[in-house]
Amino acid sequence: MTKLLYIFLGGGIGACVRYGISLSTLKINKPMWVGTFTVNIIGCLLIGYLAGLVLAKPNLLSDNLKFGLTVGFLGGLTTFSTFSLETLTLLKDGKLLVGIGYMLLSCVIGLSCAGLGYYLSSKM
Repeated sequence: MTKLLYIFLGGGIGACVRYGISLSTLKINKPMWVGTFTVNIIGCLLIGYLAGLVLAKPNLLSDNLKFGLTVGFLGGLTTFSTFSLETLTLLKDGKLLVGIGYMLLSCVIGLSCAGLGYYLSSKM
């Protein structure tokens, strides 16, 4: 139950940070996608750093804190960071075709589903 509390709190904080970054980019007259791009890049940097840190020093963070930071905070900030780490892990583990396939299918199917959802919503 404690792990879920850490995830819940981290997720809320991550979502608020995402919203704040998006608002700040809009205030300086940047296009809408700049905020999303910014949080995705920050999330990728942070999840890579945390993954490297946890591998190098496995006992540095408690399991609750690891989940609170990764699944919670970074999940609330962006799921793109998780997608990027999973793809990196596949490539690093020599699963080149699976990694590239995962990356391409996620982008193509994700965009297609977003388009389909948008289309379906206009029919209601």
